[in-house]
Amino acid sequence: MATTQKVLEPAAAAITSVFQPGKLPVEVIQVDHDAALPAPPPLSVLIATPKDAGTYPVAMLLHGFFLRTRFYEQLLKHVASFGFIMVAPQGLPSLLPAGVDADLSKLALAGHSRGGHTAFALALGHAKTTLKFSALVGIDPVAGTGRSSQLPPAILTYAPSSFSFSSPAPVMVIGTGLGGGKENALFPPCAPGEVSHAEFYRECKPPCYHLVAKDYGHLDMLDDDAPELVTCLCKGGEGCKGVMRRTVAGIMVAFLRSALGGGGEEDGDGDYLKAILRDPALAPTTLDPVEYRLA
Repeated sequence: MATTQKVLEPAAAAITSVFQPGKLPVEVIQVDHDAALPAPPPLSVLIATPKDAGTYPVAMLLHGFFLRTRFYEQLLKHVASFGFIMVAPQGLPSLLPAGVDADLSKLALAGHSRGGHTAFALALGHAKTTLKFSALVGIDPVAGTGRSSQLPPAILTYAPSSFSFSSPAPVMVIGTGLGGGKENALFPPCAPGEVSHAEFYRECKPPCYHLVAKDYGHLDMLDDDAPELVTCLCKGGEGCKGVMRRTVAGIMVAFLRSALGGGGEEDGDGDYLKAILRDPALAPTTLDPVEYRLA
């Protein structure tokens, strides 16, 4: 029996391209804290950067609790291939390829899990920094184990639109549908409902966005070689983890392009974020809910 294959219209095909690696070649740079540098970083740093000469926006990704920067390598490479310098800190040494410059006037801050809490806390001014962030991304952010047991600093107020960032910026909150579930009776949920993505979004001021990968869990965007000792703690989806990574990376690319500009010219000038919001089925997996507030 003959099989049929869905054929996307040219515009839709261009939009879905953000869910596949971009056209720019990428170099991954690992910098250890004991590297022979004039000012080595205090801890190891992973950088994914375009190889082609140019000036690119920068996004810093803060990793989750008990995780390592190398677990995010595929995610970082995907976003970098669209014209962003991705840094998993702590620190940004001058080790970029020849001709590649970081445009810190276009700087995004991102964080996963408890790293998402840290990113929001930093954007809220709970730590001193001279950096100004032009965009904020929370990847299944978690603020503690429950409403009455938040991580310090306790940033959730449970009042709508209560976040007041030191540098007002658009916010993308990416959630998981299974993050609030238990993997088994021995372990609590990795992203309890009262302190996770939905509440982070609720407390953001416009413009803000909230997209949830319904069928995936809290750690499903990590690389496939992340230790099972880590990934077994959280409820995960049954689908391919590569699909989840491409979904998260594609949403980040679409949002960062909207917020910061940048990206290779060969990828076109389409408004990927608006298209995904208008038709979430363009994503490789089910996004539900998809919501946003612009004013």
